[in-house]
Amino acid sequence: MRIAVVGAGFAGVSAAKVLRQSGFDVTVFERAPDVGGVWSRTRRYPGLTTQNDKGTYHLSDLPMPAHYPQWPSGEQVQRYLETYVEKFGLASAMRLSTEVVSAELVNDETGWLVTSRPTGAQEPLTVQRYDHLIVANGIFSDPLVPSFDGQAAFVAAGGRVLATGEFPDVEAARGQHVLVVGYGKSACDVAVPVSEVAAQTHVVARELLWKMPRKLGGALNYKYLLLTRMGEALFRYLHLKGFERFLHGPGNGLRQRMVTSVGSVATRQFNLRALGLVPNGSFEDIARSTVSLATEGFFERVTDGRIVVHRDQVITELLVDDGGRPAARLADGTVLPADLVICGTGFRQHVPFLDDAVHARLQDDAGNFMLYRQILPIGVPRLTFAGYNSSFFSPLSAEMAAVWTAAYLRGGITLPPEDRMRDEVRARLAWMTARTNGRHARGTNIIPFSMHNIDEVLDELGLNLGSLTRARQWLFPVDPGSYRRVTAQMIRRTADPVSAISDVSPIKMDKVRR
Repeated sequence: MRIAVVGAGFAGVSAAKVLRQSGFDVTVFERAPDVGGVWSRTRRYPGLTTQNDKGTYHLSDLPMPAHYPQWPSGEQVQRYLETYVEKFGLASAMRLSTEVVSAELVNDETGWLVTSRPTGAQEPLTVQRYDHLIVANGIFSDPLVPSFDGQAAFVAAGGRVLATGEFPDVEAARGQHVLVVGYGKSACDVAVPVSEVAAQTHVVARELLWKMPRKLGGALNYKYLLLTRMGEALFRYLHLKGFERFLHGPGNGLRQRMVTSVGSVATRQFNLRALGLVPNGSFEDIARSTVSLATEGFFERVTDGRIVVHRDQVITELLVDDGGRPAARLADGTVLPADLVICGTGFRQHVPFLDDAVHARLQDDAGNFMLYRQILPIGVPRLTFAGYNSSFFSPLSAEMAAVWTAAYLRGGITLPPEDRMRDEVRARLAWMTARTNGRHARGTNIIPFSMHNIDEVLDELGLNLGSLTRARQWLFPVDPGSYRRVTAQMIRRTADPVSAISDVSPIKMDKVRR
């Protein structure tokens, strides 16, 4: 079976490794000149680091290098992925600097025609047939930059509007009046190095998010709170099991105090009340969106005035001031000089190389991806997704999704009936929408329930870790290395890649096995 993987970030690279080990012929298309996805040198912005420490942010069978700092830089993460490709002999599968123009489902039995070309060129076009397609283009690959009123005149006057990923060199901000739009990780990350060289740095935040200290009280690493099963269990999941029933039942008062105490510590540690930067709502609201690790130096620069935060504000228009210089007007009427506007305002979740007809089969009426286990589209054959389960443990989540896909293609999963899978996905999306007020990245953001998702994927395969290891994960940060034998176990337990897949659509395979 020939498999095409689109994207060479953590999801695409781990999918290639798992599927090649499972006996499949894999080709990975990547439009960038290097592997890495969001960590590619073409997309790294100044100040980019991981949110996880290096012990929890890696693939199962290759830890981050011991000499890396606790929170590796973007360059170091990309170098790690290059090492991974070299270690597992994946270079021959990579088609770097190659853009997928379209992927056409010929029919349920034949598979996909994938049309590609060199990135940035119109020709030559190459068309190849594949039996299966894996979408690993990433949910953070297409920046969503607002279209501001007055932008044309603003640009004509010399102003620039960029996404954070389009801002690779901090020197471009030297001596400039800079507005950073957003309050998530990328916006705050960029604001710190910019503030060291810019004439002025203003952050325009529509909504403040809770920021997690790397070390609470300067001592306790946050990984012992949020990167454990206990930390995950503090937030109410769709289905409660075991000790979670106590935490959200008789122990709910204790649970609420634990969650509130984290927010209180963060408020004191960052001096948020004095700065006027206490977010609305409670710290538990991270379960309705996401938590952002505080950028080192951000609040210190707010304190000394090098960064000014305009909370609960948006840019209503870009303009040219009376002196002919570019500027921006905020919702409260404030006009700020703005030579450079850097937007950390989120991403579009879509698959641009699939046509509208396939997209319509992938999504519900609200545009949410209908993916069973965050992997399998219901009603579209010969297609799976990788990395559409953004979590606190994104590399591990993507890798375990790849194991599920490999088992599925090897005939090792008996799926529920299609109508039951559809009902389950709809119920999950409804729950996600209710708890996040719709902010779940079209159904792809599973934070803070990372381990719940991994458990469901591995339980379906009968490959979850033993109870003692999982018990340890309640108190200690999850170590991706604990999952290093899962791929080999899956290969031993499943049949060889079956020729029946070439003749029968995957949606029909459950009927074949039964």
